[in-house]
Amino acid sequence: MIIVDGHFDLLPLVYEKRKNNQKNVIKNFFFDDIQQGKVNIIVSSLFIMDKYLPEMALRVALDQISFLHYEIEESEGKYILCKNFKDIEFAISSKKLGILLSFEGIEPIYNDFYLLRIFYNLGVRFISLTWNRRTFAADGIGVKNSDSGLTDFGLMVINEAQKLGMIIDVSHLNEKGFWDVIKHSTKPIIASHSNSRKIFDSPRNLTDEQIKAIASTNGVIGINANGMFVSENKEENNEIGLFKHIAHISNLVGVEHVALGLDLCDGFRNEPMDSLNGYKSLYKLYEILDINGFTKNEIELIFGKNYLNLYKKYLN
Repeated sequence: MIIVDGHFDLLPLVYEKRKNNQKNVIKNFFFDDIQQGKVNIIVSSLFIMDKYLPEMALRVALDQISFLHYEIEESEGKYILCKNFKDIEFAISSKKLGILLSFEGIEPIYNDFYLLRIFYNLGVRFISLTWNRRTFAADGIGVKNSDSGLTDFGLMVINEAQKLGMIIDVSHLNEKGFWDVIKHSTKPIIASHSNSRKIFDSPRNLTDEQIKAIASTNGVIGINANGMFVSENKEENNEIGLFKHIAHISNLVGVEHVALGLDLCDGFRNEPMDSLNGYKSLYKLYEILDINGFTKNEIELIFGKNYLNLYKKYLN
């Protein structure tokens, strides 16, 4: 079974450690867990913390990508940067960890439309217009009392990104911006790490109408294992809670629109919020899906094939 995680804050963590002169960060802190979970492909965010904004955003994003190249060199062939589907196929067939890049907020390009192509050439293939904050493109869900949709700049960004071959990600985007993306997009949309608001009422989760809209674009929703978005019930803040989100979305729009975007404990908080306790516990999610009637083929779709089908069509 091929396993794809559509969202992990890997490179921001690598950046924080490498700027303190640590090397082999992926190997020393993450790789054992990734191997235990038998994960093949990870989409790493390029996320910029508040303390670097606005002046340092571009530099930090470039450093994150640069540090990945150093990590790859130090890995002695254990992982590679994937820019297209052939790279993904190679990573899988050669049993290397394939790493793709995603903007989690467009702070690195600020209001410079032309930097998109540079980041595309560097390997960025997914673009979330916002994190929780306001950018020149749109408002994130953390902006209080916002009733703003996409700006003119935001519309330019999604049009150019889709022309270049980037996939638009609506996780963290406010609702009005979400519907603007749906209206103006010409290709499938993903929510890389969002759950169902019907199951757990958080603004970071998706309404049924939003879930249906993403499915109507032939897009995919990555289930988020961050406990803040899984369940209010501590006894279900685990694979049971994740199962409920998967089951609801699958029943609503079909299992072909469900994937993994685990957002595992990102290291920026003092207490872990990971409902799975790492990739090594992915088997528990497999087991509860199996016990509750999901077929082997359906589980394989959720764990990786749905994303791979999308990548094959749009990451050339």
